[in-house]
Amino acid sequence: MGKNNKVLSALCYFSLFFAPFLLPLVVYFIADEQEVKGHAMSSLLSHLLPLIVVPLFAFGFVMDQAAVLWFIILIIIGAVLVIGTTVWNIVKGIQLLKES
Repeated sequence: MGKNNKVLSALCYFSLFFAPFLLPLVVYFIADEQEVKGHAMSSLLSHLLPLIVVPLFAFGFVMDQAAVLWFIILIIIGAVLVIGTTVWNIVKGIQLLKES
């Protein structure tokens, strides 16, 4: 994979901060190399993962007072997912830039 393709793949991961869904989708449909498409799809899926957390939070707010423990558990799971995917995207982007 060429230097430009590695930078483009790294941008897909870093796009979590400026265009989370748009850039990986565009790169996936425009890129010719399979490796770049693979990184675009991987980053898109990792950007979608935190969206799973939103229904968990909504479900937690609907619960009554007796379910405070479940609400706290849902908050912790959500925070781990969001922080984990953010760190994973940063690490993957840096690894790709380091290779180029």
